Amino acid sequence: MRICIGSDHRGVNVKTHLSGFLRDRGFVVDDMGTYNGNGSVDYPDFAVKVAGAVSSGKADYGILICGTGIGMSIVANKFIGIRAALVHDSETARYAKEHNNANILVIGGNLIDEKSAEEIVNVWLYSKFEGGRHQKRIEKILELEESIKTRYNVVDIIGKEDPFLASLIDRELKRQQETLVLIASENLASKAVLAAQGSVFTNKYAEGYPKKRYYGGCEVCDEIESIAIERAKMLFGADHANVQPISGSAANLAAYFSIINPGDTILAMKLAHGGHLTHGAPVSVTGKIFNVISYGVRKEDGLIDYDEVEMLARKHKPRLIVAGASSYSRIIDFKRFKEIADAVGAYFMVDMAHIAGLVAAGVHPSPIPYADIVTSTTHKTLRGPRGGFILCKEEFKEKIDKAVFPGLQGGPLMHTIVAKAVAFKEAMSEEFKSYQRQVVRNAQSMVDVFHKEGFKVVSGGTDNHMFLLDLSSLNITGKDVETLLESINIVVNKNAIPFDQKPPTQTSGIRIGTPFMTSRGMKEEQAREVAAIISDAIKNHINKDYLSSLRERIVALCCRFPVYGETFKC
Repeated sequence: MRICIGSDHRGVNVKTHLSGFLRDRGFVVDDMGTYNGNGSVDYPDFAVKVAGAVSSGKADYGILICGTGIGMSIVANKFIGIRAALVHDSETARYAKEHNNANILVIGGNLIDEKSAEEIVNVWLYSKFEGGRHQKRIEKILELEESIKTRYNVVDIIGKEDPFLASLIDRELKRQQETLVLIASENLASKAVLAAQGSVFTNKYAEGYPKKRYYGGCEVCDEIESIAIERAKMLFGADHANVQPISGSAANLAAYFSIINPGDTILAMKLAHGGHLTHGAPVSVTGKIFNVISYGVRKEDGLIDYDEVEMLARKHKPRLIVAGASSYSRIIDFKRFKEIADAVGAYFMVDMAHIAGLVAAGVHPSPIPYADIVTSTTHKTLRGPRGGFILCKEEFKEKIDKAVFPGLQGGPLMHTIVAKAVAFKEAMSEEFKSYQRQVVRNAQSMVDVFHKEGFKVVSGGTDNHMFLLDLSSLNITGKDVETLLESINIVVNKNAIPFDQKPPTQTSGIRIGTPFMTSRGMKEEQAREVAAIISDAIKNHINKDYLSSLRERIVALCCRFPVYGETFKC
């Protein structure tokens, strides 16, 4: 019989004694620490190791010791299949086995001496579970464990095999619960999306396309992918959809290679003015293999200079013009872009990764009537899994499909395609349309507060889900503010502003987005409150006591709008 044993610093002496006691009687003992009592340690770290071993079947029984035993028993009973009993004498130890079939014994190292600990462990180990009426009660506990889908069951399932990794996932959930995420490219996917992405389709290879696979056993995959394709087409009103790209960057590369060749000229938005890396930034592969000409925004108002776009197009005669941005807060005039492209005989492509959800809901004009090809991610405002897709006119269908497979990718991620199909369906709902309208209202409410507080917003405002806060007139960098806000449980990203004088590692701005906070249920009132807190934090960034009070306000706000309906200590 294998027994694992663990303790914190207050239980070391009892643990060491019991380890020897058990080994002398022929038991295999795994001592999981801690190994000395000289320094303070955290009891959950050792309870996780022991409970994880018993829960996964790697040990038959477990013994835990801390000062009182209370903390250890609380942690251990978080694991599926664990019945940890806190006992204080031989009689409670006997009942723990006879009535409750306890598989982990917990004792208080400060309350029980070594001789008493021997007697307690001996009685517990050699007592027998009575079954009968007690079996019925144990079965109810097991049914309860099955019925409670804690944290969409991920932590519990992984905990059986890898307790430490499960604890990290749990930590990330807690971080998302207690932190206000204002990163424009992040959102809160539904439980259905998460479940789909973790489905059995993880097991399946399906190279090729529906009805044209290079592997057998793809009948269900064909149906799933066809559903995802049809939903994407219906949602956006497109002639054709390819749902296989693993990311927005992969979608962009496939789109480029479907219609142009290395060395051809692309006209796209400057990274520093709001474009994306894959729009031809020098550090991107797109900037290395294509001749990239960049357009930007006007210095006086931060808006795209369409006259400059037309001038550059006529001068350089690009094969492709790209519209779309990762940090531009205004409506993009796709019709004007199309007119410019037609005038110079260029293809027109739109990367709508950031605004796809807004487009789907009719909150932002659609590029579909104008663009030859449209690329996007499925996360961000679309609120799906992390992945990409491509929409195009019928005439580009075969070229797009060949560029994705076999051009850039092998087997598609079928589990992600299932999740994309779920997200496309969710985006067809009235609730989703209402959500997108709220996203914009929240962003505009925040902008109003920043204006009143004397801050400058690039372009003067926002028409979508995000905006850039210009910090150039203040004695603080974007990196400083990013760090500052994280200290009060608000997450943003430093971001260059147009014509920025600071390097990308520092920046003169931050990017703020409202998709995640809106998915939590927050509306204009909360948006204004958050903007005021950010303003106060920046203005009082050296006052640690005041910053601490702001952090408490953010945690309390997050508590009122929990992630996935989870509650946590406020």
